[in-house]
Amino acid sequence: MLMEFNAVYVIVAREFKKFVRERSRLFSAIARPLLWLFIVGAGMSRLVPRDTGVPYTQFIFPGIIGMTILFSSMFSSISIIWDKEFGFMKEILVAPVSRLSIVVGKALSGTIVSTIQALIILAFFPVIGFKLGFLQIIAVTFICASVSFCISAFGIVLASFYESYESFSVIMNFIIMPMFFLSGAMYPVKFLPAVLRLVAKLNPLTYGIDVMKHAIFPHETGSMGPDFSIMRSVLVIILASAAFVLIAGKAFERKG
Repeated sequence: MLMEFNAVYVIVAREFKKFVRERSRLFSAIARPLLWLFIVGAGMSRLVPRDTGVPYTQFIFPGIIGMTILFSSMFSSISIIWDKEFGFMKEILVAPVSRLSIVVGKALSGTIVSTIQALIILAFFPVIGFKLGFLQIIAVTFICASVSFCISAFGIVLASFYESYESFSVIMNFIIMPMFFLSGAMYPVKFLPAVLRLVAKLNPLTYGIDVMKHAIFPHETGSMGPDFSIMRSVLVIILASAAFVLIAGKAFERKG
């Protein structure tokens, strides 16, 4: 058991050191959601009726945090591709530790990096008129960590089936933006056509953003409020995280 914990710690520490050294990665990850929040959000707010109960820039704020988590968590799984190309993954796979420890270590490293970036975006809440209490901030922090782990594990599942950065980056482009737009980030899921609403319900990010809406504006029950019950969203995130970890573990066993 101690060896498993050591393996997780080594993987997390290695990925975190890489993140600290790559400052440009942090700046670019923060710049994208801020542009969406203050430029796209400001423009779209002119097209949204003002009597919806929640200003549009406030409505998309949980979605912008979700965008930060999505991009950061998914791109953190790229490290698996680099590890494969440079042979580090082979060294990990021959170590006397379970494949689940490797997956959990990679997912936790992506979780830490993504949560840090999400909290930086969260710090802008006074700028757009939010008044969040201490308990709300703590709740959003835990939600960000949970969603980051889920999306990181999903990214690991995808990365386990690819051997080169080029092939992985192509499939990523077909996954990230649809996941974002079909997550309730920019508009309520309940307003989508039936087919797209069904696809949105299969998207784990949908439930992560929905939980954030419960935490950030808990008393909003109108059209711009959460789409699902908080228990349903939390349960989906937990089950999806467990499923992705198990699938990734099996995928690594196949390659071991």
